Formats: sequence, C-alpha cells, structure tokens
Amino acid sequence: MPNKMSGNKGEWSELYALFKILADGRIYAANDKAERIAEVYYPVVKATRDERQGSTVEYYINRDEGTIDLVVNGIKEGVIPKTTLEEKAEELLFEINMNSNSFEITQIEDFANSILIHKIKAPSTDKTDISLRIEDLYTNSQQDVGFSIKSELGHSPTLLNASKATNFIFTVRGLSEEDISRINAIDSRSKIKDRIGEIYSSRGSFSYAGMVSEVFEENLILIDSLLPDIVANMLLIAYSRDISSVKDLVEILACENPCGFKRADVYAYKIRKMLCACALGMKPSTLWDGSEEANGGYILVKKDGEVLAYHIYNREAFELYLLEHTCLERPSTSRHDYMSLYENNGEVQIKLNLQIRFK
Repeated sequence: MPNKMSGNKGEWSELYALFKILADGRIYAANDKAERIAEVYYPVVKATRDERQGSTVEYYINRDEGTIDLVVNGIKEGVIPKTTLEEKAEELLFEINMNSNSFEITQIEDFANSILIHKIKAPSTDKTDISLRIEDLYTNSQQDVGFSIKSELGHSPTLLNASKATNFIFTVRGLSEEDISRINAIDSRSKIKDRIGEIYSSRGSFSYAGMVSEVFEENLILIDSLLPDIVANMLLIAYSRDISSVKDLVEILACENPCGFKRADVYAYKIRKMLCACALGMKPSTLWDGSEEANGGYILVKKDGEVLAYHIYNREAFELYLLEHTCLERPSTSRHDYMSLYENNGEVQIKLNLQIRFK
C-alpha cells in the first residue's frame, strides 16, 4: 500500500543522499573545508535499508547496465534505471529547497514507494543513517560500513544534544544571600548572559566542581582523562564572554592555558577528538566503550546538492571540519535545569549546559 511520507529538510536530505549516491555510483571525499577532493572517491557497490520488520532491501549498482538491482531478502524484485534516480534526485533537491518546516512531496512519495522505500528516514537505533558497501581502494576489498548524514539544506543540525546529563557544575564564591536572590530573579530575554554578568559584577568567582552525569563524565574520560576540565573551562569562557564558536573558544583556551599544559595545541587536539566521538558514536546518557556506530564516517549534503564523505581514511580532515563548523548553543534553562544558583553541602553552585550545533 502507498505510504504517506512527511519530513523536514534534513530528513528529506537523507533520501536525497540515497538517490544521489546510487545514481553516481561513487562518493567523493571532502577536505577540512567541506570541498571535494577530486582524486579521492569511494566506489559504491550497494546501499541497504531495513524497511519493514524482517525485510532488508538492497540496491545493487550494476555499472555495466547503468541500472540498480532491487533485491529483497536475497531475491531480485526489480530494476531501476540510473537515469531515473538522477532525475528523482534533481527533483527532490528542487523540492527541498522550495519548501520549509515539515512537508510532503507526492511525486517523490510515489516513486519511493515503488522501490520499496516507505519511510524518509530508515529505522535506526544508533548514529548510522545509511549503510553502504564500498570498494576499498587501499586494500582492494569491499567493506560494509555505516554513515551518519548531515545536511546543509535545512536548519543546522546538532552534534551533541542538550539534556540534564550535559550539565557541568561550578561552585560560585563571593556572593551574599541578597546577591543570590537578586541574580536568580533576573528573567530578561537575555537572562543567561545577564545572570553571568551580574555574578561577576557582584565579585563572584567560578570554579569547576564536576558533572551532573557520571556516565557522560566517564565517556569524556575514556576519550581523554582531562576532557571534563577542558570542556568545563571552554563552557565558562563561552558563557561569561558570550562566545559560541568552538574554534574561537579553543584558541582562547590555547592562549590562556587554564590547565597549564606545556603545549598550546593540546586543547585543539583533545576537543577535536571529543567532537569526532560525538559524531560517530558517543552519547552523553549511554556508557560508551569507544566503538563507532557510524563506522564509515560522515556524509555531508551541501547546499548545492553535492554529496561528500568523511571516511576513516580522511579522519583528520573530518576532525578539522568539525572544529571549524561547530558552535556552542544555549538551550532552554527550565527544560534542562541550569543557570540558577543553588546551595549544595554548604556551597553555592550553578550548572552550565553543553550543547553543540553545526554552524
């Protein structure tokens, strides 16, 4: 039966990426500026989607015939001309650019249903948005790998979602009870910035005290034992100086060196590793063992419709891209329970929340 499909620009971009990759039969690598590396690409053998319970749909690229074989549970059930996928990819890109919010595209729905795609976003319990079999030109073998897809066509996606688990705790000294009441009463549109400013104006000082979530703390320590302290310092700079760019914050850390490292480039290196872990598998509320769910890497859908990949072989370029293209965001204070002064074991404390978004 036909299935109605509705989604936002980012969700439709996942379907666009599938059409585009199958039509092209390859995916080019990207450098740290999100530009195509013309001499580096990965030939694609097939794409796989789990569409229905117990049903695996595979799309095998037949280069000699210029077609894609549609295979369900090992049985060939149809053939799709490459030219059809090229046309549908262009049509879908046009519609994504023309629409906003959540929307349907009837003609794309009909085509998707005809090739056994019934959901815009394939079911997933991890960070893998698309599964591909690629030819590994380095080892002359084939690999089945999963990629996470990010799109520039819609609103900037988050890299690390905010939750109560992403709160960092700071002890605040030097405030009177009157100061605390006055600061907590600030409810302006810019109350986060205003409360921080008032704490400093009242001669308050901050010191890192720990993280709300032991799980998130352990995950950061697994990446690097000093990451909780480094991220806490980055957060404090971001909130107190109203700076959001991760790259700018890392440069300030390198200049001021709050952790006392002998090398200034330590901060950038460690933050890059954290961003990469967030992208490929680490979640704040789930104890992480270091495995990468999106074990192929990242696929980027650019504003002009080009689809590029950051694969394991160009990980450094991916890390540099993440450093250049991410920023810290301040989510709802009430929803995530932060930005109010409170007493804990005789000390005044405040929570600052970590959320990372693509620019």
